[in-house]
Amino acid sequence: MNRRELLALSGALAAATVAGCTGTEDPPSETDTTAPPSTDTPTDEPPTGEPGVDDERLAALAAGNAEFALELHNHLAANTGGNQFLSPYSISVALAMTYAGARGDTRQQMEDVLHYTLGEEIHSAFADLQAELDSRQTATDPVDDSEVDAFQLSVANTLWGADGYPFSDDYLGLLEEHYGAGLREADFAGDPDGERERINDWVADQTEDRIEDLLPAGSITPQTVLVLTNAIYFMASWLHKFDPENTEDGTFTALDGTESTVPLMHQEMDRVNYASIPGAQAVELPYIGEDVSMVLILPDEGTFEEFEQNLTAAQLFGIFEEMSDATGSLVFPRFEFETEVQLSKALSELGMPIAFGGGADFGGMVEGGQGGLFIDEVFHKSFVSVDEDGTEAAAATAVVMLESLPPSWGELRFDRPFLFCIRDRPTDAILFLGRVTDAGAAQGSE
Repeated sequence: MNRRELLALSGALAAATVAGCTGTEDPPSETDTTAPPSTDTPTDEPPTGEPGVDDERLAALAAGNAEFALELHNHLAANTGGNQFLSPYSISVALAMTYAGARGDTRQQMEDVLHYTLGEEIHSAFADLQAELDSRQTATDPVDDSEVDAFQLSVANTLWGADGYPFSDDYLGLLEEHYGAGLREADFAGDPDGERERINDWVADQTEDRIEDLLPAGSITPQTVLVLTNAIYFMASWLHKFDPENTEDGTFTALDGTESTVPLMHQEMDRVNYASIPGAQAVELPYIGEDVSMVLILPDEGTFEEFEQNLTAAQLFGIFEEMSDATGSLVFPRFEFETEVQLSKALSELGMPIAFGGGADFGGMVEGGQGGLFIDEVFHKSFVSVDEDGTEAAAATAVVMLESLPPSWGELRFDRPFLFCIRDRPTDAILFLGRVTDAGAAQGSE
């Protein structure tokens, strides 16, 4: 959910009435501002619900991702106060590829924070979801029934690994199978900044140049071992476009009470999904093809922050379930902006600090389960543009991983008595044990 109030209603959502609630009434007229009395038990809480998909694995993935999305959104929003736009899907995919190599407490903390309730099945679930998204590429034109491109929706994943590093074949195979993520060798030790630019170029190419410079200067060093990247690009037309001739300048009141003049789009909505719930109103704007939509939620005046911080995934799904056909007048601003965040602090504070330190266990990424890999930083950048024609959105996430350096003891001088033993390492059998108390007397014969 976006931090700012996406809807600026100088004409407000003309209190459209939910149609079909009684099963007999027609939708209210566009000028009807009186909602019919509800037969439901009054409540001060928004309704609750569950994901609407029948597939249990996809439902669990959607529910978990929504929980993570709202928790991360609210954590960041509480510390920024401005406009915010994220792709929880991009972040979850990039971290799922990282999670595939996690072990022990590192793995458990990632499961808890990211709400990966499916364990190892999370990877095949993401593959199933990607297949579902791929099927949204085409739709039937409502005018002549011809097949048309519904929108652009592309997702790409890639790994960038240090030359010669002993990555596990099983780990690489899992990511190739479920995420289509191949490994590209990178000379992080010899040319870290060149590799940074190479990764940034790949991200820009995957997002139609909407996401540039995902990795800032200095983010890749000779100690970098692995970078896991996800990029997503989306562009779609509204099923019902706004007429630019109806767009007029109007006043938008920001969260802090300041006012600004912005272009406000106007449209008389004919039978679109709408809901009036305790504390808010919601309307759904479908894109061409109708499988994908934008849901706008307008909390009651003066309650935005309280509603935002208390909104749960179950309540969000409840809003989806509550919506039904209605008509009304919509006033909605054009907008375009970017969000750029580094997520290590937020993810640590949400409950997965182990992954970001030398105590992390990502042994599943490495042959033999050895190595000291840990997450250095998670970079995320996103872009959104909404106008009369539709929406363009892009995002990318990069998980940068380092190998912790072995501890240094400086100089250790065995110039005084010491013990020593010779052991069989696989069994820890002590084969020999001794001490040296006088090295001068232990020089042997000349």
